[in-house]
Amino acid sequence: MWRTKEILTAVGTLTCAVGIGYVMQSSDTAQQRYGAAEAQRLVADNGALLEVEGITLTSAALDSPIALPTLDDRVVKAAAPQSLPPAPESHSTAIPATCDIIATADAVAAAMVKLSLDAACLPNERLTVHHNGMIFTEVTDDKGRLSVSVPALAEEAVFILAFGNGDGAVAQTTVPELSDFNRVVLQWKGTAGFELHAREFGADYGDAGHVWSGAPRDMTAAVLGEGGFMTRNGDTDIAEPLMAEVYSFPVAKAAQEGDVALSVEAEVSEANCGLEIEAQALELRGDDPVKTQNLTLAVPECDAVGNFLVLNNLLQDLKVAQN
Repeated sequence: MWRTKEILTAVGTLTCAVGIGYVMQSSDTAQQRYGAAEAQRLVADNGALLEVEGITLTSAALDSPIALPTLDDRVVKAAAPQSLPPAPESHSTAIPATCDIIATADAVAAAMVKLSLDAACLPNERLTVHHNGMIFTEVTDDKGRLSVSVPALAEEAVFILAFGNGDGAVAQTTVPELSDFNRVVLQWKGTAGFELHAREFGADYGDAGHVWSGAPRDMTAAVLGEGGFMTRNGDTDIAEPLMAEVYSFPVAKAAQEGDVALSVEAEVSEANCGLEIEAQALELRGDDPVKTQNLTLAVPECDAVGNFLVLNNLLQDLKVAQN
């Protein structure tokens, strides 16, 4: 599939800043990729889908352009490594509060973790989940409970669940399967419109090997070695949610070898047009430490609503060797 490629220069020390302003028109390529309902994309003058390339990646270390909530001292102290017992199979810690707040974490298939919270005194309350650099917001139900599946990013996985009033809980579990997976996280705040896309072994958009939030696959595919899967954490029904999309690929059970092309897309919407939007990528590959990249992207003006920006070079493609 032919596309025009524009090389843009990144600026800044801890972020990639991309400024874009192009003529908008409909694209047959976009219709093939996303269907008629989303056929209008961001294009260059000749009508081909624009792909932003040549972005210089920078390490974000512990800094982040995303405004993250501050943890109360009680939650931070409870999460300190010295306060945790020696590597149990599954462990939970309650934080003193007006009522018991208990979190549990249990490793399940595909290096996922079933994370549960019981906080009867905090029904329908917003909370923030922190795990090894990944962060997202959820809401308890009317009984103060929460149950979510979260991709593990550390074999000794610690999860901090923090409420706005400073109360919270910590849960820990061991995830021995994590070494069998590579994982890529894209996280952002609010209605920035970001999407993470993976195209496995030469797959084009819309093919069976195109994995994204619109076609996420089930973790069963990874368990069987058939391919990767996508998960999304975060509650979009609350104001300014923190969202996290994670692509997981079973490198230890891959049925074939080749490349998995990874890209980040951002839809131009009424909520983000004309603004700068920010995201953060976390990459976990093999035994290497988690690699962090920050992105600041200038969105075109509001006459471009309905179009998309495509960034191909923010993430390094996965190289898969058959075992």
